Amino acid sequence: MTEVPVLPSGQQWEIAHGEQRLTVVGVGGGIRSYEVGGRPVLHGFPADAPADAGRGQVLMPWPNRIGDGKYTFDGKAQQLPLTEPARHNASHGLVRWEQWSLAERTDSTVTVQFRLMPSPGWGGILDLSVRYELGDEGLTVTPSATNVGAVAVPFGFGAHPYLTTGESSVDELTLSLPADNWLTVDERLLPTGVRPVDGTGYDFRTERPIAQTALDTAFTGLKADADGRWRIRVASGDRSTTLWAEADSFPYTQLFTGDSLPGGRARHTGVAVEPMTCPANAFVSGESLVILQPGDSWSASWGIQCEAQALAATPR
Repeated sequence: MTEVPVLPSGQQWEIAHGEQRLTVVGVGGGIRSYEVGGRPVLHGFPADAPADAGRGQVLMPWPNRIGDGKYTFDGKAQQLPLTEPARHNASHGLVRWEQWSLAERTDSTVTVQFRLMPSPGWGGILDLSVRYELGDEGLTVTPSATNVGAVAVPFGFGAHPYLTTGESSVDELTLSLPADNWLTVDERLLPTGVRPVDGTGYDFRTERPIAQTALDTAFTGLKADADGRWRIRVASGDRSTTLWAEADSFPYTQLFTGDSLPGGRARHTGVAVEPMTCPANAFVSGESLVILQPGDSWSASWGIQCEAQALAATPR
């Protein structure tokens, strides 16, 4: 009897709605693929490979970076493992390589969960979950965190999807980004200040080509539409993909055009559009940091739509 090999991203949970197909994975609890009508909406990764460059991953209990992995909370100095050693940073939280489990599943929804226990540099206990739902409007993602421990903890959330329209290079895309400000950074990509986008190459408030613009940049001052959501859109020809997020919960986003990706992948695997509750180094600066007291919970939603959503309710 031939045993089926274990996939690098672990268990695979597929859900569907009309022409939409989404695959969520056990390792990290993130998204491996999302397609509408057989076309990619997110640039994911294959089943026989682990996630690369944060692709589709969930970032908790902090997004982005913590310089030197050092911070102080409630009077206690903490030292996190340096998961970005080249820049001497702790990067993208503690759960993206952990094994998440299935909490609930229907044809069009799946919820995964993970209990984050104390570890070096982290002293709390959080019950984490992410609910993925496909509907006529596209994909809605609702992460949640509950402090089930006895001590308060700092908390931030981020997600790391790469938007695509099926282009071969991000230089084929136009970008609409309703952000008034961008964050300056040092050589380690840690924030040094906030500046207006006016008169800079970071002003995409009016949709325009990405062209040769290199982005690994955080933005804030995001303008919400009447429904309380901000929207970031990439487009090519008659195709577009939009990421939305609840503006009150996600005052920051990071965009990454993949210029530093190795193996000929630079600028060829979509644009990472990362909704974030706080900027990099928030455990140090305290900027927009959520504090979860024992028993407290946090939850918010973000999602993805594409121009092919009219196919969503069409039976196969």
